[in-house]
Amino acid sequence: MLIKIVKNKEYRQLKPLYKAFKLSNNGDICIAVGGDGTFVKAAKEYSGPILPIRSEERGSIGYYSDVNLDDIDLVIKSLKNNDYYVEKLENKMEISHKGKRYYAVNEALLHNVLEEVSFKIYEIKKGKRYEIYPYVMSGDGILITSSIGSTAYNKSAGGPILLIPNVMCLTFLNVDGPYRNPIVVDSSKIIEIEIVKYNGLLRYDGTEIAELKPGDSFRVRVSEKELKIVRVKSKIEDLARKLDRIVRSRMTI
Repeated sequence: MLIKIVKNKEYRQLKPLYKAFKLSNNGDICIAVGGDGTFVKAAKEYSGPILPIRSEERGSIGYYSDVNLDDIDLVIKSLKNNDYYVEKLENKMEISHKGKRYYAVNEALLHNVLEEVSFKIYEIKKGKRYEIYPYVMSGDGILITSSIGSTAYNKSAGGPILLIPNVMCLTFLNVDGPYRNPIVVDSSKIIEIEIVKYNGLLRYDGTEIAELKPGDSFRVRVSEKELKIVRVKSKIEDLARKLDRIVRSRMTI
């Protein structure tokens, strides 16, 4: 088996892994060592299945990591004995802006440049756009996430944790308007956001795309690009354990 490794620094615990497998940028699986940021980085670089390993550093949550650096021997044994399975987590989101496409794991984000940004939300059907509701929203911006991203920035912004795949959640960030609750739409929807007043920054997974001016717009949809994760059969965390681990990790920061 060939493996690709993505990490945010060198870890002494990885030495047995280097001895057990050959490394390749086109490996059979990618091992991402670190936190959620490293997992997202790996997903941008690699299209195959990813095995995330928590580094257990301060502030490193690793929501999708069932194993940590102390489990390296178990990881090696499981990979060599085929004691693992590959699970499809979700399809990446596609952000379209001025003819270019970007693929997000966690979120597409429109954020204010100064005090606020005003925008409207549309749904695209058969090439035409229709208002989702007839209000201009003004505030810090809007976050659009998949079920994967629902546990990241979205959760911190008060959005829901999504346990179903191939949906998108629109979470408003400190906006004024008659309707401010998150909106969940299915994978068939194409959402368009148009800037009405002031400027906003368009980003995905922490990477800036462009500064948008009034009249500019972008679209978000669920893409066909799949994100797959490797699960070690003998060590799988359920949702309750993950949430408990995340809460405890933040109490020690």
